[in-house]
Amino acid sequence: MRVLVTGAGGRLGRAVLPRLGADGFTVRAMSRQARHDPTVDWVVGDLATGAGLVEAVAGVDAVLHLASLPGGGTRTHRVDVLGTRRLVLAAGHAEVAHLLYVSIVGVDRVPLPYYRHKLAAEQVVASGPVPWTVFRATQFPVFLDDLLGTASRLGPVLGDPAVLAQPVDQHEVAERLTERLTAGPVGGIEEYGGPQVLRYDEAVRAWRAARGVRRPMLPVRLPGRLGRELRAGGLTTTAVPTGRRTWNDHLADTYGGTGRR
Repeated sequence: MRVLVTGAGGRLGRAVLPRLGADGFTVRAMSRQARHDPTVDWVVGDLATGAGLVEAVAGVDAVLHLASLPGGGTRTHRVDVLGTRRLVLAAGHAEVAHLLYVSIVGVDRVPLPYYRHKLAAEQVVASGPVPWTVFRATQFPVFLDDLLGTASRLGPVLGDPAVLAQPVDQHEVAERLTERLTAGPVGGIEEYGGPQVLRYDEAVRAWRAARGVRRPMLPVRLPGRLGRELRAGGLTTTAVPTGRRTWNDHLADTYGGTGRR
């Protein structure tokens, strides 16, 4: 199967490309800048302008659409919503058999500007001419790790202790995506999360222990609907199967026994 991967240079893209290759897919990887790699067929395409999209989708059987521009403003709308529409139309004209769009668990519940654009992009995919699947994943552990690093820059680890998260390893997401490409379009939404749901304060305790830090946690309750949704599990899913690697597995791989401060 010939697959175009958009956003192939991103965190998930870097996990997906070798997985697709190992599973026998013929991979074409798209980015906004030219890249040179003898093991991957890189092409240049820009969702924001549409440049290169017709050429990128030509001759492929499926499109794995990972590209996104987090934020939530005009530039995000231009890439995630309008750019997805350009890609869908180009894929339709090229008679692509499956467009697999990767989104985020909670885009339909958690009131974040970026999530509104992701949800709008899902609707573009679902209403387009190409057989489709929307694949919603929970947050990657490296994202939670980075978030805790940012939340502790002033010393204490800030955050709402009751917020729930369900980190899923990006390599397991890559594995699931290759399975979905092999199985074909479902014309619906599939969710995929990690093996455990954690409270924020639980994640913080494990993170501090892995890093060997003694910074206290300073509880900061998130207000309004955003806080209510996050505490109610807006970023989690009950879908099965789940990933296998836990938050502690990520911490052990990242920090080991070094106790880095």
